[in-house]
Amino acid sequence: MELKFSKVERKGPITIVTLSRPEVYNALHIDAHFELNKVFDDFATDPEQWVAVVTGAGDKAFCAGNDLKWQAAGGKRGWDKGGFAGLTARFDCDKPVIAAVNGVAMGGGFEIALACDLIIASENATFALPEPRVGLAALAGGLHRLPRQIGLKRAMGMILTARHVSAKEGHELGFVNEVVPQGEALAGALRWAEMITKNSPMSIRASKQTIRKGLAVSLEQAIEEQREYPAVKAMVASQDYIEGPKAFSEKRPPKWVGK
Repeated sequence: MELKFSKVERKGPITIVTLSRPEVYNALHIDAHFELNKVFDDFATDPEQWVAVVTGAGDKAFCAGNDLKWQAAGGKRGWDKGGFAGLTARFDCDKPVIAAVNGVAMGGGFEIALACDLIIASENATFALPEPRVGLAALAGGLHRLPRQIGLKRAMGMILTARHVSAKEGHELGFVNEVVPQGEALAGALRWAEMITKNSPMSIRASKQTIRKGLAVSLEQAIEEQREYPAVKAMVASQDYIEGPKAFSEKRPPKWVGK
């Protein structure tokens, strides 16, 4: 597939996806959403790719959200089953996805980051859900993910005021994992991705799926049902499940195969 609104690079088992509409601060429209949905479909189904990193082209923006000028000019709105950028409604991908926020992350851009498992932000990054200022609401997951990730009162403080939050404050609030110097968001995210790839991808997928499913039920039910989760059963049946203890006993680095 020819990519017009994004770029994809692979570094070993790591897929780097760059939102590439820098002329509009990487804001997205319907064609970009459908393109990115296919990009993340490919990542999710590729057994050789274990972790994805998402960032924005240029040094000013991660993603400014919905392309309002496109909408105002009569452009059709909508996205594929994966949601905004192919990510915000993607609940069946057990591989880790990291946001490398290199600048503005507004509205849908912030919602993309919140849909990722980790957020690494440069010092100049800015986050907000400013939809109410233009008569909209953050319905691509922001209104649900932010309260779950930082607590109700803190989320209400951001959502009802539509105020901008710096990377430093985002770290203090708890939705940013690490703040790095300007220009180093991608490098910082890749450092985290490389740490993840030192672990068994089967274990990582089982862990992510267990966390996601467990948060939707009571603690008692989660613990009782976790061994029946598909990714946990796949881990137990995998070659990695044998290789890990064997490598430990032989005092050597494990050779993960991801199956």
